[in-house]
Order: sequence, then structure tokens, then C-alpha cells
Amino acid sequence: MKQIIRRIYSNMDFPLLILTIIYSVLGLIMVYSSSAVSSVIRYDVPTYYFFIRQAAFVIVSFLVGLLLIVLFPTRDYKKFVYLATVIIIVMLPLLFVKGKMTNSAISWFEIGPFKLQPSEFAKTILIAFSAVYYFDLSKKKVKNIYAYFVPLAVGALVVGLVLMQPDLGSAVIITAIVFLIFISIPMVQKNIMRVIKVIAIAGIIGVLALLYTGQSILNSMQLSRFNFQKPCTRYTEPTGYQVCNGFIAINNGGIFGVGLGNSTQKYMYVPESHTDFIFPIIVEELGLVGGVLVILGYVYMLYRILKIAKQSENLRCSILAYGAFWYLTLHILINLLGILALIPLTGVPLPLLSYGGSFTVNAICMLFVVQRVNIENKINKQNREIKAL
Repeated sequence: MKQIIRRIYSNMDFPLLILTIIYSVLGLIMVYSSSAVSSVIRYDVPTYYFFIRQAAFVIVSFLVGLLLIVLFPTRDYKKFVYLATVIIIVMLPLLFVKGKMTNSAISWFEIGPFKLQPSEFAKTILIAFSAVYYFDLSKKKVKNIYAYFVPLAVGALVVGLVLMQPDLGSAVIITAIVFLIFISIPMVQKNIMRVIKVIAIAGIIGVLALLYTGQSILNSMQLSRFNFQKPCTRYTEPTGYQVCNGFIAINNGGIFGVGLGNSTQKYMYVPESHTDFIFPIIVEELGLVGGVLVILGYVYMLYRILKIAKQSENLRCSILAYGAFWYLTLHILINLLGILALIPLTGVPLPLLSYGGSFTVNAICMLFVVQRVNIENKINKQNREIKAL
């Protein structure tokens, strides 16, 4: 067992592992700094409340991640991924019966002192489902293009249930992840014209159904978010207040920041300072330099993941790594572009930095899944070299 663990450890991608640790630690520091005031004033809990909880989430995530790379090779994902997909599809409608409403959305189950958000687990489960399903099709050399639409259909069902909560941010990310994986499949690319026709017909049917029923995909609150430009002209309105205060935090930071723990905007001006809006607080305290370094670190992290995906020797491993790449990329882009008022604000957290149990567990575990893919890539390469001797 020690030899197996040593071999696994030696084949990990260390730059990616170091970045995962650095961002997790930075996230803990910034969660404490950004939530210390609101913990007492808004939530009536001790200043370290969110820090302790986030630390627990991070520790659990790393332990689960280590178990994933040691005990679960990617070929074993087939044993549980289909059941997990069924469970998540059952859990999403169950939210409307047993779920907890927070910020006008029924997205969480309360389990003791913690909350579980099924839509976050749906993202990672759909990545694993797509990886296993498409690998099986490629292994069996299935040429029926309609068989490749199954993950899209499953994804559409999940997206519909998530939109009903309503959780627009998660719905957009799930849609993008499933679709981007779909169009990366070689068989889909070979039949792209047929695929376009099927998607176009499905889209027309969907639009006609909405017109006929008179229903709208978005509610009034979600539609109001499309009024996102020039937020400071609407400072007293919900569509402008939070983003404008984020701008003020970024402006306060200047080049080098006001110093760790010295943010003024976290004094209830930025309501979600430890979750969706943690980046403006980072820039305010650590300056433009700190903000740029955070973004550059993300870019290098994504580069490492993309490199591992391209080196994968089978479709299953490739999709797992590509799925993780898009999972993190979409969260980073939607969060930062929303904060900068370049797109509508959707309440999407920033990977490894924002507070959040379900999201933290899934983000870190996906990074460890990528590590497992890298380990298998290297071990397979080593085995081939040994056989060639």
C-alpha cells in the first residue's frame, strides 16, 4: 500500500497541487477578513464563525480528494456515476418539499448546522456522467449520432429543475458545461450538420412551447438583473447598490491596497462580501497587484488542467479534465464579469476563495479528479516505456 501511495504521490501535478493549497489558504484568510464584521452585525455570530466553517469544508474536501486519487481510479467511476445522476435528479425536485429558501431561492437542504446545495453537485456529477457515457459509446464504436444526445437530455432536465428554484447562475453553468463537453466529442464533430439541425429543431419546439403556454424562463427578479450597466447611477436600487459598492472597494484598494483586514466596504456596504463579492474585498485590501496576481494564478491553474486534458490517453479522462477546466473557467468568468458589470450579476462564487460548503467541496474534489487523471496518464506512459525496453 505504501508503494502504491508513493507512486501516486510522485505522479501528481505539483504546480496544480501547490496552487490548490495556496488558493484554499488565501480563501480562508479572506473569508475571515471579509466576514468578521458582518458575522457580528448581520448574522449575530462570532467573528470567526464563517472562517471555522470554511476551514472545515476545506479539510473535508482535501480528505475526500485524497481518497479519490488513492482509492478510485477513473475506470471505477462507472460503478456509481449512473446512480449518482439518478439521485441528483430526485433531489432537485425534492427541494420544493424539503428545501430551505435563502435569498428568494429554494436551493438548499438543511442538514443539521450545514446546508447542502444539490445544483453544485449536479455540475460535477454531470461531468463524470458525460465522461463515463461518452467513453462507453466510443469504446463500443457507436455511430448512431442520436445516442450522443443523452447527456444533453439529462442536462436539460437538470437545468429545468434548477431554473425552477430559481438559480440562473447554476443553470447557465450546467448548460455551458454539458454543451461544451458535447461539442468536443469526435463523433459529434464528424456529424456537426446533423447535430445543428437537431438542436435547432429542439430550440424551435422549446420557444413555441413557451409562447403557447405564455410562460417565461426568467422571473421578474432575474429579468431585472439584465439592467446591469452603469450600476452607480442606480446606487439606491437593488440592481446597482451591491455592484457599485464593489467598484468603490476596488477603487479604494489602489495599487497596493489598504492592508489586510482594513477594508471599509466590508462594513455592510457589500452585503455578500465573503461569498460572491469576495474579489472586490481582496482588491481593496491587497490592491490591484493582489487582484492581478489572483487572476494570473487562476490562468496558470487552468493552463495546467488543460495540459493534463490534452495529454489524456482516453476519452473518459479527457472529458473529466476538460469538464473541470470549464467548471472552474465558467465560475471565474461569470463571477468577475458580473462584479465588473460587464454581464448580469448571477450570484456565482469564486473558486477556492468564496465561502460556501457545497461549492468548496465540489471545486476541490474536481481538482483532485484532475490529479487522478494526471496520475493515470503518467503511470500508463511509464508502463509503456517499461514494455518497450
